Amino acid sequence: MLILGLNMFHADASAAIVEDGKILFAVAEERLNRQKHYGGFPALAVKACLDAAGAKITEVQHVAVGQDSDANLAKKVQYALANPAKVLNFIKMRQRKESMRDVRSLLAQALDVDASTLKFQEHHLEHHIAHIASSYYCSPWEKAAGFSYDGSGDFVSTMMARCEGPEIHVLDRVFLPHSLGSFYTMICDFIGYRNYGDEGKVMGLAPYGKDTYVDQVRKIIALKNGNFQLNMSYFKPLGSSQGMQVMPDGTVRLARHFSDKMETLFGAPREPHAEITQRDMDLAYAMQHCFEEAFFHLANELYKRVPDENLAMAGGCALNSVANGKLFNQTPFRRTWIQPAAGDEGLAIGAALHTYHSVLKQPRREQMDHAYLGPEFSEAQIEPALKSARVKYQRLERAPLLDAVSDQMVQGNVVGWFQGRMEWGPRALGNRSIVAHPGLPDMKEVLNARIKHREWFRPFAPAILTEAQHEYFEHDHPSPYMLHVYKIRPEKRKSLCAVNHVDNTGRLQTVAREENPLYYDLIQTFGRKTGISVILNTSFNENEPIVCTPKEAIDCFQRTKMDVLAIGPFFARKFEPT
Repeated sequence: MLILGLNMFHADASAAIVEDGKILFAVAEERLNRQKHYGGFPALAVKACLDAAGAKITEVQHVAVGQDSDANLAKKVQYALANPAKVLNFIKMRQRKESMRDVRSLLAQALDVDASTLKFQEHHLEHHIAHIASSYYCSPWEKAAGFSYDGSGDFVSTMMARCEGPEIHVLDRVFLPHSLGSFYTMICDFIGYRNYGDEGKVMGLAPYGKDTYVDQVRKIIALKNGNFQLNMSYFKPLGSSQGMQVMPDGTVRLARHFSDKMETLFGAPREPHAEITQRDMDLAYAMQHCFEEAFFHLANELYKRVPDENLAMAGGCALNSVANGKLFNQTPFRRTWIQPAAGDEGLAIGAALHTYHSVLKQPRREQMDHAYLGPEFSEAQIEPALKSARVKYQRLERAPLLDAVSDQMVQGNVVGWFQGRMEWGPRALGNRSIVAHPGLPDMKEVLNARIKHREWFRPFAPAILTEAQHEYFEHDHPSPYMLHVYKIRPEKRKSLCAVNHVDNTGRLQTVAREENPLYYDLIQTFGRKTGISVILNTSFNENEPIVCTPKEAIDCFQRTKMDVLAIGPFFARKFEPT
């Protein structure tokens, strides 16, 4: 049984294909069309899914979409009627959504087939149920508390659920305009980070701030009885876009979120690219602090209703790895399973698995134990790309390749590491990564000056052997998808200085041999030479979506000051050793 899952006409459009409950392949459209956070129809992702499954669209029995414009319709109408100026916006939004619901025609057009030959059943699933499904059904658990939170989806920002067997029982929803995602985005917008997806950047700025504005920012969110409400006087009124708009070319734009009241209280908003002031850092600190308070308030309420130590979580706010790392000290939950594609690309997997388990009543057989679900390329595809780009290279067997790459890292050089199947989700997890020595004091500056060109305050991530985690970090809950931030032990901070953030934390990736044997062995080889079972890992890109193909990796290698490229078994140096 083949099920195609889709996230379409929404930020981070994507597709996934599931066969008999097993995820065969999943990819976000941005990785294929190179348009960041693309929000149109994921035509290239659909084709890639079908190619990976060796199937035609006519062989797909079910297509599941992670949104349902009919969901929560009464609440939408109620809001529109209570705000008469919004009725026209509501009608326009409804019409736009309806025009995008003809999945059969969209697929037929994208794949150049006759729509009458498509026999699949079509399923539309409410946004946040799809988020929870993307986590719970991928987890190893037969029961768990389910939680999803983000900016908005189907007029909801937050959902709590009880997950048991094949079923997800919704316990509570928080409806718009109240949204922790919108709260976070509003303050990011005010301090000059106005692009979709910038929230993750500002999370890295927060530790540079002080608690100057915590009491004032706390007035924006009222916490009561296990719920929260935003003080809407700080926000621009909710419009037809629910704060986000997908343009005809698939570009995602954010509307202005903050009201004039923010300027009255905190002064003029920072313009993008202007100097970051202490005020901006202090607002970032207050934003993260109050976000965490609200998250823990909700999580503790969920535990009262579902007293299970397992928490399955997704939604864009679940990418807040700082909050995730503190969850265990602030709530009774002891284990988390967070979908690696916690943002909206993960809806494709959630919708497909929900259809298989909840709609079709099929038993759970699989769990997702790695995130390597994207395209891969053979030697026969990689070598011509190297020759075409006139890159000098040599082919190495496995052990010599690991030895050569680790030597380069020991010497302080920067390595592009392109191996196996591309990661699913926003994090590079050792297959489309740039790797380097984590203990060189100037390595962060070297990477930013020569390759990444990122903001000075953004940290780089440590990738660590699972069994060494407790030796380096103050918490031992694994983080295979780089979704938890923990304190680095005081005695290890110097040896991890390039990945030790200003507050002595690291957003780690724990690496087990069974998840990624080659990457594990690279870290282990580096550890034998340095005594450090950790490497610096950042995404293989330069202000673009993470590279997907050999050509994109080689182009990035050639246009930046990367020293070495290890692509499949091929080892290329940019500069001859002196």
